[in-house]
Amino acid sequence: MRKLFPIFGAALFAALFIIACKKSVKEAGTAEVSKDVLTQISALGFATDNVAATDGGYIVEGDIFLSPSDLKTSQVTGKLLVANVEQYRTTQLVTGLPRTITVSVSSSFNSTFVSAVDAALERYNAENLQLTFVRVASGGTIQIKMVNTNQYIASSGFPTSAGNPYGTISYAKRYASGYSLGFLTTVIAHEMGHCIGFRHTDYMDRSYSCGGSAYNEGASTVGAINIPGTPTAIDPNSWMLACLSATTDRPFNANDKIALNALY
Repeated sequence: MRKLFPIFGAALFAALFIIACKKSVKEAGTAEVSKDVLTQISALGFATDNVAATDGGYIVEGDIFLSPSDLKTSQVTGKLLVANVEQYRTTQLVTGLPRTITVSVSSSFNSTFVSAVDAALERYNAENLQLTFVRVASGGTIQIKMVNTNQYIASSGFPTSAGNPYGTISYAKRYASGYSLGFLTTVIAHEMGHCIGFRHTDYMDRSYSCGGSAYNEGASTVGAINIPGTPTAIDPNSWMLACLSATTDRPFNANDKIALNALY
């Protein structure tokens, strides 16, 4: 959601995203990733199963992108609060508020996808945050590009040490068309959430939305800090849950809005 949007929700999501998770094991399993790299990924606090090699780095935990420079990072910062399923943020956030963030979309995408991007931006702007999102023709602060891969649906990263949002959302060509506007909007909004500093709502037990055995993504070097005011009970509808189905449309729920307003 950096994380694959097996994107990277609260009812168990089967279908598309869980299939995508399994696909990544076969197509980008550890055979393509050296033991040294897996050791570095583990040292950062990220899981080492289903690691996918991609252009310029690796995708871990479904939709989180790690570059070679990220792998050299060794210090875990930020306070980690482990509770139940809640909204979590990274240590680093977007700074310089209030701020306008531009978003550009590759010309490779069709008009429905572009409409989904506009809908995702509107979901954020409707919250009257100190971040305003505007789509531009090219060169956006966040650039959405199409990638030809079967290893994941979409991926992005977390804010930089300079306080800027992560600059790229990579979206797999095969999942960019043939799906509902709501689904596309949800995936895009999820990856944008990572770009501005949100972890998966179920980071401490990704099986909650993805199925399978209990799975804690770990705080990693980016942190996993509980956002005050968000619940400690299960939240089945958050836009930052790790997985979803091919028919899911997940606008911000009440707890998501609390989290967004707490940070921005």
